[in-house]
Amino acid sequence: MIGYLTQNYPLIHAFGPRLARRTRGEKLALNRVFKMAPNLSDYFQPGEIAATKGSLDRPISGLAIDSRRVVPGNLFFALPGLRADGATFIDEAVSRGAVAIVTPKLPALPPARVTFIQVADARAALATVAQRYYGFPDRDMTVVGVTGTNGKTTVTHLLKHLLNGDQRVGLLGTISYDLGVRTVPAYRTTPESLDVYGLMAQMRDAGCKHAVMEVSSHGLDQQRVRGLQFGAAVFTNLTRDHLDYHKTFDAYFAVKTRLFTGETGPAPKVAVVNLDDPYGEKLAAKIDREVRAARLVTFGENPRAQVRAENLGLNFTNTTFRLVWPGGALEVNSPLIGRYNVSNLLAATATAWGLGRDPAVVLARLKQFKGVPGRMERIDEGQPFNVLVDYAHTDDALRNALGMLRPITPGRLFVVFGCGGNRDRTKRPLMVRAVQESADFAFATADNPRTEALTQIFDDMRAGVTAPEKITWIDDRRRAISLALDACQPGDCLLVAGKGHESYQEFADTVFPFDDRQVVRELIGIKALKT
Repeated sequence: MIGYLTQNYPLIHAFGPRLARRTRGEKLALNRVFKMAPNLSDYFQPGEIAATKGSLDRPISGLAIDSRRVVPGNLFFALPGLRADGATFIDEAVSRGAVAIVTPKLPALPPARVTFIQVADARAALATVAQRYYGFPDRDMTVVGVTGTNGKTTVTHLLKHLLNGDQRVGLLGTISYDLGVRTVPAYRTTPESLDVYGLMAQMRDAGCKHAVMEVSSHGLDQQRVRGLQFGAAVFTNLTRDHLDYHKTFDAYFAVKTRLFTGETGPAPKVAVVNLDDPYGEKLAAKIDREVRAARLVTFGENPRAQVRAENLGLNFTNTTFRLVWPGGALEVNSPLIGRYNVSNLLAATATAWGLGRDPAVVLARLKQFKGVPGRMERIDEGQPFNVLVDYAHTDDALRNALGMLRPITPGRLFVVFGCGGNRDRTKRPLMVRAVQESADFAFATADNPRTEALTQIFDDMRAGVTAPEKITWIDDRRRAISLALDACQPGDCLLVAGKGHESYQEFADTVFPFDDRQVVRELIGIKALKT
């Protein structure tokens, strides 16, 4: 294994140095493997190449985007990046055995015996070549892409569970990559296109008939899902986030719409859109007007939604509502708490219905759904108050989470939260304001400061303070959680927000073990021993 992609080791070995001490049999075997290698020219079509230096008629052993992971025979893609330009790593890739390089600009003095391919867009070329190299795995499965600011992880996990009754379903998302026969930790919400197609090839080979994936705005903008055939695309909502990258809200929305309009590849066969969100209404109108190839399916509490919820009942243990869709209705008892989880469940159900599944049949599996790690996850260690851990890390997500907990909390509502470093600074005061609107008291602390000074993060956050007597500032996250637990009395509720499933904290490019759920359990146990 190199990364998450299975390598053809005999082929890599065949590209290695030709040692004189090999026997004739070994040499013949290596030559047979070498002759079966894929050919570079098979993965490029006329018009896709601006210029070349060297022959396209040569075998390769695989594809690589990280020079440190290049093995003999690889085709290396020198991708432009936010922090570094892949062109600076060409020499390293060649030294490790790369036989061909894809780059937006040919070097002035290219190394001998290496083929250079100049393309207009290296990321676009990577996606196209990766899809061909792995044999178009998206065409052998029904792929569902879920995009939106909030809810992607829960919706994809729900879809995987609901569709997994009689057919194996793969998953690519924030928490993990489920490849059908094995699950590996995720390193990015939407991986690079090389990994997307490589991982989907593993799903296909494992017998998966469906694949569900989170599609981030970064993934869309950086062409990580370029060319991918989506059986369905889902839009959950759009709120302020990632403006450090997209700069404006309109640009953020425009990137999201690419998943539905065919700008990333073929238009999805089914477009599933949240009518409770104003941007969802805008997107639905655009799809209805401009994307004839996609069947539009809408969901929400909006009475115009095709798949909608009525008569909601909310509490700490479950959520009830009446599900209505064209041709049917059903009383639903969901283990997921909160109004926004009704929206998430509607999104998953509407998608299943859009793909031809009967909601009454797929929702029969809902009672076995164990929830999503770190998404409104309840921590019960016998304490006389409620503690929940959630990934909410935007002002809208915090407002939704606290707004849901407020009416079902008989006592006081506390929250521990922070703002990530090296990310959108404009949302920090908005997050504080959202917390102060709903919580009785807040413990502001470190999230993942990364390389940014915590003092700077706190200074930005303080601009949103409206009630200074209702918030305290504590550098150490473990101490903040401890003090919040000390403050809780029977009937109170504590929300530990921002990190959810994450098992680390990141300070100055150093990662330290830290899991909010584990810390809460440890602290409750310690405090119980002291009483």
